Order: sequence, then structure tokens, then C-alpha cells
Amino acid sequence: QVQLVESGGGLVQPGGSLRLSCAVSQRILSIFLMGWYRQAPGKQREMIATQTNRDSTYLADSVKGRFTISRDNAKNMMYLEMDNLKPEDTAVYYCNAVSYGINYWGQGTQVTVSS
Repeated sequence: QVQLVESGGGLVQPGGSLRLSCAVSQRILSIFLMGWYRQAPGKQREMIATQTNRDSTYLADSVKGRFTISRDNAKNMMYLEMDNLKPEDTAVYYCNAVSYGINYWGQGTQVTVSS
């Protein structure tokens, strides 16, 4: 069982930055794949960034060049650094882990980009 707790969401103006954090309940190096997803109102949940425990990284085209995914293996934390935020980035952001074929999800954190 992997427990994930997100934090760091909030209200930010267009062009601003936020850093999301995901606290992981077990040794993060033992988890093959971790990532960030988001779900906007009325839309399906979409994958925006993933990283394997061998540091292979994927970023969706919609966030490439603006978002960065990273891990701190010593602290069992995962991060999503979001720069140059746009109103279309408004969504609930979820931390995800795939361990031994099982998907685990955090409770989500709201990010609102608005002036």
C-alpha cells in the first residue's frame, strides 16, 4: 500500500509559479513510476508528467518548457515545479504512483490560475 499526500496548490496570477509536493509513504526508489495528473472541470483526467526510478522523464506537450518534475529520494518526495502558469492550467492536480502493477492516487490539490 502506497499513500500519497499532495500539497502546494493555490491561487496564482497568469505568468506566476507554484511548486506542488507529493509526500510518499514508502521508499520512493522502490516505486517504478510516479507522475502528476490533472483534471479540469468537465474534462477527463490527463497525464502531464511522469518519471521512473531510473530518472526517465515524460512531459506532456501542453506543459513542456514550463513544468518540471523531480524527486528527492532521501526525503521520499516528488515535486512539480510550474512556471509561466496559464488560466488553462486550472485543475485539480493529483500525484500518482505505480507499484507492482497497482495505481495509487493522492487526494488532489487545487490549482487556480486567474487574475
